[in-house]
Amino acid sequence: MPAEPFFKIVIVDESPIRAAILEEGLREAGFTSVERIGDMHNLLARIYALDPDVILIDLENPSRDVLEQMFQVSRAVKRPIAMFVDQSDSASIQASVDAGVSAYIVDGLKKERIKPVLDLCISRFNAFARLQNELEKTKSALEERKVIDRAKGLLMKLKGLSEDEAYVLMRSTAMREKKRIGEIAQSIITASEILK
Repeated sequence: MPAEPFFKIVIVDESPIRAAILEEGLREAGFTSVERIGDMHNLLARIYALDPDVILIDLENPSRDVLEQMFQVSRAVKRPIAMFVDQSDSASIQASVDAGVSAYIVDGLKKERIKPVLDLCISRFNAFARLQNELEKTKSALEERKVIDRAKGLLMKLKGLSEDEAYVLMRSTAMREKKRIGEIAQSIITASEILK
């Protein structure tokens, strides 16, 4: 999905001249809600207070400490982040990917490039978020499957049921109580632990 003009964008840049290039590029691309943070002190709290949709971080020659601070921001805020740096090395690029930076642009601060970079940044962020979501769902389904299997085992042992009968009993109980089968399974496990 391309960047929308009504997005709130925050520029993190200590240099007013460089920030002005970014702001001009954004305004020319139709973005009106642009804020700048020029002081890195208490950065995370200030970003949270502004609650932007997209964050653009512009660093001229970032030290390791500054980069690490920006990567901490990236890990914390869960927003699309594009980081512009004048020069970089492969370790910094890898660290930016690990930290969840959506676009890491080396020597690329030209105002006409800002809109395509923003679109790329948001698309990558959304794709990554979708993957994370699918991974969480899969993990959750696996955990629920384990709980159901354990509860089936308990019912088979305690009530002398076959595997199919134990599952049918849990499923019918879930339907009757309007709950998920995983919740019923968890209740069986909890009850069996209390009754031990």
